[in-house]
Amino acid sequence: MQSTVVRKSVQPTPAPRTFPLRRMLRLTAPFITFAIIISVWQVVAALEIYPSFLLPPPADVIEKFYEVTIGGGRVSLWVHLWATLQAVLGGLLTGLIAAVVLGYMIAKIPLLEDFLSPIVVAFQATPVVAYAPLLVIWFGSGIESKVITSALIVFFPTLMNTIVGVRSVPKSLTDLMRSLNATPRQMMLKLEIPAAAPVLIGGLKVSATLAVIGAVVGEFVSAKAGLGFLINIGRNQYDMPLVIVAVLTLTLMALVLYGLVVLLEHFALAWRKRARL
Repeated sequence: MQSTVVRKSVQPTPAPRTFPLRRMLRLTAPFITFAIIISVWQVVAALEIYPSFLLPPPADVIEKFYEVTIGGGRVSLWVHLWATLQAVLGGLLTGLIAAVVLGYMIAKIPLLEDFLSPIVVAFQATPVVAYAPLLVIWFGSGIESKVITSALIVFFPTLMNTIVGVRSVPKSLTDLMRSLNATPRQMMLKLEIPAAAPVLIGGLKVSATLAVIGAVVGEFVSAKAGLGFLINIGRNQYDMPLVIVAVLTLTLMALVLYGLVVLLEHFALAWRKRARL
């Protein structure tokens, strides 16, 4: 008896559908989390678990925010925000340039790493709070000491990412460029920087938030303006709404800087997505 073999065509597995409800939930998740935090905060304040001068209700913080922004109060949030933003951007730019240049040199010259690694590790192992007073003494209480403090805290992670990124370039691609008689400049611009870009931008995400920390640490030590200076004023006067407003402003600044780096990553690495197609 002749057996009949029925061949069934293998159908491709359909891609999972993203339901509108799930997509909407992902978009609204941060706002839901924020609403839960505010609700818990309001409940704790209403129960008076802590005195109101230690944990003010959200309404008091909103009132203080209005006062220091457009309410014509004695303290202007915009003045202190601008002072901190200048220190953050200056420290971020200075730290990035120094770290990328030195990291590229170390990645290409291993002997340089042997000479400089003890100094770099020593700076990283020492908390920034420890040498911030020295920077204020050496460079004054102006913006210079805050920029340097911010640059130092940004420097190490960017340096490490630069070294790892440059050294992770496939040797086969390096040999190919050399076989084409590429100059060192062409090697750097056409191969090494594009290949290391994902790692460099990953380090930039971390550095963007660390720059805020460095600037505020400098303002805690000595400053005449800035959000760290504003926190010190609120703490000394037991003005907790002012402290919370300054802290939330710092948080928002860090989130904005991080979001800008994410946008940079999207546009700078668009070629990787096209290469996969």
